[in-house]
Amino acid sequence: MQIPDPANKQILLQALKAHAQGQIDKHKANVDIYLRNAIGIGEHSDIVETIEKEIDHIAKYEDQLEVIKKHFDN
Repeated sequence: MQIPDPANKQILLQALKAHAQGQIDKHKANVDIYLRNAIGIGEHSDIVETIEKEIDHIAKYEDQLEVIKKHFDN
């Protein structure tokens, strides 16, 4: 059995957290744009449904951050 390298663990965890936070930021920006300029978004006829999908994405990545914090950040 190979002993895991603690430096690699930290690099991987940081990459996972950075990815999740980037996705959260992206989806928050989308919601902000929809809220400010909903009429200008022609391809999205149901703005509420579109915003709900963006919020679902945010929740997914926030859940990932919580799991990492709870189970892997020592």
